[in-house]
Order: sequence, then structure tokens, then C-alpha cells
Amino acid sequence: MTASPSDRIVVTYHVTGEASSIDARAKGIAVEQSVEMPVEAITDERVMREIVGEVRGVRDLGEGLFEVTVGLAVETTGLEAGQLVNMIYGNTSINPDTALMDAAFPQEVLDAFGGPRHGIEGLRARVGVTDRPLTCSALKPQGLPVTGLADLAARFARGGLDYIKDDHGIANQGYSPYAERVPAIAAAVRQASAETGHPTRYIPSLTGNLDELRDRIRIARNEGLDAVMIQPMIAGFPTMHTLVRENPDMAFFSHPTMTGAQRVGAPFLHGTLFRLLGADAVIYTNHGGRFPLPKETCLELGRRATRAWGGLKPAMPVPAGGMTLDRVPEMIDCYGKDVMLLIGGGLLLARERLADETRVFQDHVARLAGEISARNVAE
Repeated sequence: MTASPSDRIVVTYHVTGEASSIDARAKGIAVEQSVEMPVEAITDERVMREIVGEVRGVRDLGEGLFEVTVGLAVETTGLEAGQLVNMIYGNTSINPDTALMDAAFPQEVLDAFGGPRHGIEGLRARVGVTDRPLTCSALKPQGLPVTGLADLAARFARGGLDYIKDDHGIANQGYSPYAERVPAIAAAVRQASAETGHPTRYIPSLTGNLDELRDRIRIARNEGLDAVMIQPMIAGFPTMHTLVRENPDMAFFSHPTMTGAQRVGAPFLHGTLFRLLGADAVIYTNHGGRFPLPKETCLELGRRATRAWGGLKPAMPVPAGGMTLDRVPEMIDCYGKDVMLLIGGGLLLARERLADETRVFQDHVARLAGEISARNVAE
């Protein structure tokens, strides 16, 4: 007798191998990701019954690729973020033949981690927008002094953007130290927002160790900011989840840096795992930009982020990475209304016309959303 299905996380892997050995390989994964020792040496009946991983299925996908599903006991995760990832991929990630593609979590796991605290509705409420995609851009380039970044942020805000984020490479460098940069940019955005009447939000990027991250969130909160960006693959899953729990008033954006360094399916990593850990918005590289992520992968990622899922709030998809104004109609068509459109370099090319080009972006999004809404009503 084994643990009931509700006590198991069902994990899906893609394994490259031979049909003659795939069943043994599947059993090896189940053991490696649970007890990590010869099963024959286990004498405890409870461990055998409730802890040892179970092979749930093996499916031939063709051309030497197999789908392997394994059931792993929730109990082994301790309901802790780092241990959760350790138990579903851990040692198996060392093998170059195996990629983590998905995991179905029991309600106990969803309840324990909680997902987004604000989600799509909360991000919309911050800027008072309910009827169109949200807009965003990034402060670049790396190397600008504080005054230069604050000036860019002010011009973006005068153009009416909903959100302005730090580029992920902007951290605590000598030319733009966090403790100076964040107050200066926050003040510039507040002043510009007072001029436009639109509550543009600034999202500083968090970097550093846990103590530094906590201090930088404190600085952001003292400036009246209510959203921050974190890099889960660099900060670490436990750190991200800890910060989300400690700061329920803050919305968290996840950044995709380093997400290509592991063999983990993008829809699961961004749309499921980052959302589970509390990302209110998930930034990822959209198809047709600077990075070769396939269109269907991006669309599935967006579906994962926004699907109904055990009572967790939906996360806002933020497709990015070389997007331009001419891609706006396509992105709205792909993702619908609940998307945040992030255009960085495509707007910065306007140089001294940045505020005007940003306003064109805003108006373009609003007009297209209105046309789609009217067409849907007519249909």
C-alpha cells in the first residue's frame, strides 16, 4: 500500500534514452528523488509505503525522448521552498538526459506557499486600470548615474506608463548606489505622476544577500513604493518566498535571468513555480524577440500564470525581451487583456522624444484594447 494520490506531487520529466532501458531509468529517478539509496536496503515499512517514489507512467514521445511521471511524497518537502525544488529535481538535474517539465501539486502545497499576494487584480488596482493591458518599460543602460536614471524615469512617467522597472543589471554599483538611486527615481516618478494625474509605479530591482534585500525593501517602502523585482534564480527560492511572506503589502515581479541555465520547462518554471512562490507578475522572454523561445511555449506560460489554480491568485504575464511598438497588436491578440506589455530599448530609441513615444505606446494599447472590446461585444 502506498500513500494516497493527494499526498503525492506528480512530477513530469523528459528523459532521453533507449526504449529497452527507460523503465529502469524511470525507477531510478523515482528512487533518486525520494530515498536516494537501494530500495532493497530499506527495512522501515513506512518509508517503503509512504516515502519511496512511485513511477506513475512512461510514454514514448518519439526520437528517443520519453515522458516519465513520478509520484513523490509531499512530506519529503517539509513545505519549504528550497527543499520542494530539491525533491522534485535535485540530484536528477545532474543527469544531462533528464529535464523537469511539470509538477502537479496537491492543495496542501498550494495552501502552504500561497502564491501571489496581489496578482493581476492588485497590479491593476495600483494604477487604476481595469479595461486594457498594462504597460511597462525598463531603465537602461547599465552605467548611467543616478541623475540620468531619474531623468529617464520622469520622461517615461510623463508619457503615462503604468510601471517602470529597473533593468535587472542595475544593482548597487558605485555609479548608481541603491540607497541613492531608489529615492531619486521614486521622487522623479512622483513628480511626473502629479503632472499627468496617472499613478505610475516604479519597481526597483532587489539584489544582495537576505539582510541586504530586507534593507532594500525597507528603503523602497519608505519611498512609498509598493512593488519590487526579484531574480529568483539568483536570490534563491527560499529567499524569494521568505520576502514575499514578510512583505505582504509589496507586489513582487520575477525576472527571468539565469532561467535558461537549468533544464526546466519555461511554462512550469515561470507560470507555475514562480507563481506558487508568490510572484504577482512573471517577466519572461517573448517569442520573436532577442531570445528564441517558441511561441507555443510563451502562450502556455501565459496560460499557466493566469489559470484557475486551487484558489491562488493569477499572476500577470509580462512578455519582454526586444519587443517593439509594431508587436503590440500581436501580443494583445496572443495574451488578451490580462498582460503587461514591456517595451524597453524599443522606446529608448526615441532618445529626446522618449516621453512622446511613450505616450504613443500608451495610446496605441488603449486604442487596440478598445477595438477588441467593441468587436467582442458585437460578436
